[in-house]
Amino acid sequence: MKTLARAAAIAALTLSPVLMAGCAPNTTSTPKSGAAMPSAVVDPYLKISSALAKDSIEGVRANAGDLATAATALGAPAMKIDTAAVQLAAASEIGDAREKFGTLSDAIVTYLDGLHLMLPDGVQVAICPMVQKPWLQEGSDIKNPYFGASMPTCGNFR
Repeated sequence: MKTLARAAAIAALTLSPVLMAGCAPNTTSTPKSGAAMPSAVVDPYLKISSALAKDSIEGVRANAGDLATAATALGAPAMKIDTAAVQLAAASEIGDAREKFGTLSDAIVTYLDGLHLMLPDGVQVAICPMVQKPWLQEGSDIKNPYFGASMPTCGNFR
């Protein structure tokens, strides 16, 4: 009986690297440190942010879907971006969209900072002190997507 248990343990140890290799996260499409944040993520994100800053959800769902597709192509490290974008794509009301946008923004900024990626020229990270959430934005004037017209300039660039 001991011999059988020992043989099973040895077999498990021998096969575990093979089995674990199949579970390794896909990182072949992940940008290298210092590279630009992919425009396939940034461009639809900026459209979403702009719409929400104008108190609109027009185009938010479609752009969130495009962003999810782009994040999927970046591999496992971008999974939180993908998940958040899919959830935002399901939003049908502006309050829900803004909440899900906050989750997406957290995921994107974490990805950006974690991989030490660069933003395109003219794009910066801003932070809303009211909801304590970041967002990416073009231009030098704050356009708060979390509050829109009710508090359009609330926030700071980091």
